[in-house]
Amino acid sequence: MAEGRRGLGRGLSALLGEAEEIPHAAEPANGVREIPIELIHRNPEQPRRHFPDAEIAELESSIRSQGILQPILVRPSPRTPGEFEIVAGERRWRAAQKAGLAIVPALVRALDDDHAFEIAVIENVQREDLNAMEEAQAYASLIRRMAYTQDKAATAVGKSRSHVANTLRLLQLPDAVQDHVLFGRLTAGHARAILAAAFPEVLAQTIVDKGLSVREAESLAKAKSDAPKKGSGPRRAPKDTDTAALEADLEEALGMSVDIADRGGAGEIRIRYATLEQLDELCRKLTRA
Repeated sequence: MAEGRRGLGRGLSALLGEAEEIPHAAEPANGVREIPIELIHRNPEQPRRHFPDAEIAELESSIRSQGILQPILVRPSPRTPGEFEIVAGERRWRAAQKAGLAIVPALVRALDDDHAFEIAVIENVQREDLNAMEEAQAYASLIRRMAYTQDKAATAVGKSRSHVANTLRLLQLPDAVQDHVLFGRLTAGHARAILAAAFPEVLAQTIVDKGLSVREAESLAKAKSDAPKKGSGPRRAPKDTDTAALEADLEEALGMSVDIADRGGAGEIRIRYATLEQLDELCRKLTRA
C-alpha cells in the first residue's frame, strides 16, 4: 500500500506515468490492457455526479475521430469477479459508450476502497472544469472519509489550504442555491457574493433571472445588506477596517464564515459551520488553544 500512495497528490498523470514501466500481458493483475466495455462499471462513490450532455457529446466526437488517448483507471471489481470498477475516467467511459466502442484501454490497479476513493477525489478536483459545488462536496467527503484536516486534504489534492477552505464554505449555502451552482446557473463567484446575505435564495433567483454578473451580484448583495429593515432599530454602522480584516483572517484560519459584532470593546463572534466535521475541527482547534 505504501508504494501506491506515493502517487497521491500528484494526480492521475503521475499514476499513468508510473504504469508505463509495467509490461503488457494478456491477463495482468496490474497494468494497461484493453477491456470489453460491458465489463466496466461506474464507481458508486464517484465524487462527480453531474455530466453535462454537451460535454459528453464533445468528448464522444473526439473519441470517434482519435480514439481514447489516455486509458481510464480501473480496479478489479470488489463485488463481481472478472469485472472492473472505474476509479478515474468515467467521462471517457460514458463517451466511449456513446461512440459505440466495444473495448477501452484501461490501467488496472489493485486498490482498496479508501485508496480508490482518494484517487477518485484527487483526479476530479484537479480538473479545471469540475463544478465548484461538486468540488466542495468532494473535499467534505475526503475530510469525512479519511478523517483529514483541511490542511491534509489540501496537501493530498495539491491545492492551497485557503482554496479548500473557501470552497468548503459553499456548503453553507441553502440547497436551492447549491443546485443553481451545481447545474451551472450560478458560478462559484456568484455564490460567494451572496454567501453571507440574509436571504441568499431570493438573491440567487434574482441573479439567475436577470443574468447578473458577479460584480453586479456583489453590488446587489451589499445593497440588500445595507438597506434598513422595516420595524428594526437603527442601522448598524459599517465595520471598521481592522474588524473586517480580523474577520477575514479568522475565516482564512478556520475555513468558516465569521462575523464579529463589536460594541465599544465588547461584543460577540459568530462562526457558521456547514457540516459536523467542520464543527469537530473547530472544537479541536479551540481545545488545543
